[in-house]
Amino acid sequence: MKKVLLIIALCVGMANINFADEGMWIPLLLEKYNIQDMQKKGFKLSAEDIYSINQDCLMDAVVIFGRGCTGEIVSDKGLLLTNHHCGYGAIQKHSTIEHDYLTNGFWAMNMKEELPNPDLSVKFLKRIEDVSAKVLKDIKPEMTEANKSKIIVKNIAALKKQAQKGNNYKVVIKPFFYGNQYYMFLYEEYTDVRLVGAPPSAIGKFGGDTDNWMWPRHTGDFSIFRVYADKNNKPAKYSKDNVPYKPKKFLPISIKGIKKGDFTWVMGYPGSTQEYLISDAIKLIANVRNPHRIKLRDERLAVMNSYASKNDTIRIKYASKNARVSNSWKRWKGEISGLERLQTIKKKQELEQKFQAWAKQNNKTEYSDIIPQLSKIYSEVEDLAIAYDYWRESIRAIEVISFASKFDNIIRMANEKKSDKEIKAEIEYLQAQAKKFYKDYVRNIDEDIFSKLVPMYFENVKSEYQAHVPDLNLKKGISTYAHKLFNKTIFTNEEKCTNLLNNFTVADIETLKQDPVYVFYTYFKDAYTTKVKAQYDALNAQTNKLYRSYLKGLQEMNPDKIYYPDANFTMRVSYGNIEGFSPRDGVEYTYYTTIDGVIEKDNPEIYDYDVPDRLKELHTAKDFGRYQENGTVNTCFIATNHTTGGNSGSPVLDAEGNLIGLNFDRAWHGIQSDMMFDPERSRNVTLDIRYLLFIIDKLAGAGHLVEEMTIIE
Repeated sequence: MKKVLLIIALCVGMANINFADEGMWIPLLLEKYNIQDMQKKGFKLSAEDIYSINQDCLMDAVVIFGRGCTGEIVSDKGLLLTNHHCGYGAIQKHSTIEHDYLTNGFWAMNMKEELPNPDLSVKFLKRIEDVSAKVLKDIKPEMTEANKSKIIVKNIAALKKQAQKGNNYKVVIKPFFYGNQYYMFLYEEYTDVRLVGAPPSAIGKFGGDTDNWMWPRHTGDFSIFRVYADKNNKPAKYSKDNVPYKPKKFLPISIKGIKKGDFTWVMGYPGSTQEYLISDAIKLIANVRNPHRIKLRDERLAVMNSYASKNDTIRIKYASKNARVSNSWKRWKGEISGLERLQTIKKKQELEQKFQAWAKQNNKTEYSDIIPQLSKIYSEVEDLAIAYDYWRESIRAIEVISFASKFDNIIRMANEKKSDKEIKAEIEYLQAQAKKFYKDYVRNIDEDIFSKLVPMYFENVKSEYQAHVPDLNLKKGISTYAHKLFNKTIFTNEEKCTNLLNNFTVADIETLKQDPVYVFYTYFKDAYTTKVKAQYDALNAQTNKLYRSYLKGLQEMNPDKIYYPDANFTMRVSYGNIEGFSPRDGVEYTYYTTIDGVIEKDNPEIYDYDVPDRLKELHTAKDFGRYQENGTVNTCFIATNHTTGGNSGSPVLDAEGNLIGLNFDRAWHGIQSDMMFDPERSRNVTLDIRYLLFIIDKLAGAGHLVEEMTIIE
């Protein structure tokens, strides 16, 4: 009996623990769950000031930027701030040897000089609605998962159709808590987004991969865009007749400065977290999947870097690709370290034991077998997960194979005898894809990566899940095979591929189907589809069902604890305080850095640390203007806000809703926060808004952009 009472006491204790500033909260629910806690910690506004459908609110100034970042509107003329690494692709596409905006930066001195970006858009959130009851209508416990899924899909389609009546909104309905709840998000998308300004990479990407995910940090990670609309302020394709967008709300900017303990909060679009995984899932990630993925990206980065270091044209072409590859590569390393340091597996096991004891004690038979079932699935899924990762990180990571895969659809359409109109539209899409592909493609790099990654696939994927390639004999040498393959294919030859697309006929389908690279790709695609995908998806579906029950059970076990849903690239609010941390014994990190640290790191022999001469001149002269504090300029700061990928570019705001910085990273020592938040070390890294304004005003001489903004001193 004493043991039972102890277990119950522990469970109740766990329910009331305040996990510091952990959590990514749905704006719609702030009034219900968070506003009192936020105000207790220093917040000066109301929940309606953040999210409202009845009045203009701060939500109206925050956008999805592109496909995976956040941005914010900071003027009544649609001026938008986001991170340099979020705008990096657009900056890179406009860069050439003659106009190297990556190295030298870019500044439009008037609106006529702003550069259009055909593939870039921003989305404004109009409304959030809890549609759980409507999505789960007619769902009964005894139904199979397949039947439940059919009903849910049907209900979601009906809800979307209804929500889109009389408007052009994009409607997204997503599951929360593994499908225990569903929320609908309505967006208005603007597609005329123009590049206004970007600092040199030696500022915007200062420190490069060496400093990425690290603290202390001195990176001026920002870029500036402007949203354009038609004369009625509605979305429109790019046109010279378009005018700057007039926002319902834009963010005022405070340069009053920050201090330790200040309340701070972040509003944005965190991409993905997995906070409720069981211990066996953590083992799979930390001990198997991350090490394999790191190893594969090691090889890709080594090849890219060897070419880029010797040729500026290649450096520009591969800058954005390199950044994308290295970002997750370094994060995965940090996750392994953080999960081990936090003893995450042990802590998860302890929670699982408590959960099972609670279920048994309270006769909750529906929950009693969840953990054993999940454990069994994770023991079965390991080899499939490796095969899945090697399909994505080795085969699909080869650029020419990824490009060839884009032709799947046109081949399918021809086989199904689709209309000429549909085929023409697909060809136009492929023409645009080809233009982008060849602009930044270097065959020798891709061929070398092919030669590195293909053998790794066959070395690490179990034979029953492997592709069979009849003419591939690794013992005879992969390099010779790769060279012949790349010589024969149409996909490495821009002229031939472009001519085929420009003069396309149905007869060309056979040319595509018999192309050696496309054939090579299909061997692996077919192996993945027939040997891996079905089993992998089935096991994932089972885990999703079990986690849905697990989360429901946890909430029953801890009724006084407020659970937040995993991030899924929907708008969230996180909040906390400005705070330093101790990464290890005897070391204390302050909560801010300054421009003095930029100068200390200056090294003209290293691209990422080659501080621009003009910045050094301003530092020497102490010409900091109104952006200075104590004779210097603060560059970055850290706080306890819970963030993840997708929060890049998010506004970091003070207690009164003023913009004080741009979120751009997390500190290495707490990087495992996607799976377990560490209140002692999990820190979001923010660009101080004063350094951003200083760069625009003093270094770029683009003070007209600052004049557009509302500055609070």
